[in-house]
Amino acid sequence: MNHDQNNWTQWPAWQLRALLVIVGLFIASGCASQPVTSTRTILEAGLNTVRLEQDPDSSSNTHPVTLTAAEVGTLLRGVRASERRNIVHRLLFGEADRTRAFRKEEIAVLAPALSTALSLADPTDRVYFNLSHATDQGDQETTTGWISVQGQILHLTISDVHARHSPGPDISKYERQLPNIPEASALYDVIFEPEEFLAQATSSPRFWAPDQREKLQILYKEALAVLTVQPAK
Repeated sequence: MNHDQNNWTQWPAWQLRALLVIVGLFIASGCASQPVTSTRTILEAGLNTVRLEQDPDSSSNTHPVTLTAAEVGTLLRGVRASERRNIVHRLLFGEADRTRAFRKEEIAVLAPALSTALSLADPTDRVYFNLSHATDQGDQETTTGWISVQGQILHLTISDVHARHSPGPDISKYERQLPNIPEASALYDVIFEPEEFLAQATSSPRFWAPDQREKLQILYKEALAVLTVQPAK
């Protein structure tokens, strides 16, 4: 015991200080690598999810926001998605058709939950949503994104639009197999119609980011003043 104590006392003071600094940095980095993120679930039905989460990009959202489910559904009906084509593809086959990014049955599920989420959101929150269901072919089809509001602008970010993924393994079976690796979905474009109510559209293609994210800034109050608000179904 005395021998160990003598070894410690023989260390120069600067070496002991350096050791303590290094240990402190390791502890701090370990704590920093596990940030605490608060979330609040609004909808969880099967694989469909809507929740409030901290917005990493902004603390100036004008939340809470009062939008009825019918108004949210009307805005979602204006979002269109289309296959992204290069110039050669467009010359050969023309522009891709635009289809609704949110189908009728998806709006019926999503609009009421988004309306509730926006009414409960804080300025530092954003609303995350994930829609997922099995197709007739046995694939999983997913639409994922985020919504927030700043003043007159509704910010809609979409990272998947009806993306198809192969199903994972059946873990109930004794012989388990590794899950199938999802094939990368085709690149797509997202727009809001009528386009006169689209303030800005930006894109982050997959070669710059781990996934594609299409961002729309919609003049939602002006749009709702003109568009016919229909029931969210």
